Amino acid sequence: MSEKFWLVVQYPLKSEKGSQRDHWLRDKVMEYLEISLADANLGYVDGFDMGKCISDPKKYALNIFCIITEEERSIALVKRVLRDSRLDYTHIKIATMPYGKEGTYTLKYAYKKGVTDFSL
Repeated sequence: MSEKFWLVVQYPLKSEKGSQRDHWLRDKVMEYLEISLADANLGYVDGFDMGKCISDPKKYALNIFCIITEEERSIALVKRVLRDSRLDYTHIKIATMPYGKEGTYTLKYAYKKGVTDFSL
C-alpha cells in the first residue's frame, strides 16, 4: 500500500458559524472532491471543521479534510476540480501532512503569492 497523507483545503470565513453560502460551498466542495478523488483512486473526503482558527481565535476558517495517496497528483486534482467547478478557487490554501504521524501541516498551495504560513 502506498503512503497516505492528510490533505486539507482551507477557506477563510468572515464569521465563526459561516454564512448560508459558506455552508453551500462546504457541501459542494466535499461532494465534488469525494467523487473526483474516488474516480481517480486517490483517496476520500474525511470530514470538515468550521469555526475559529486554533492559531488565531480572531480568524475563522472552513477546513475540509481528505485522506489521500500520491500527494502531488492529489493536490493537482483538487486544484483542478475547484477551479473548473468555480468553487472559490481564488481563496483556498492547500496543505498536507503524513497520515498517522504527529506533525504539522505543510502549505502546498496558497491563493496569493507570498503566503507561506498555514495553520488550522
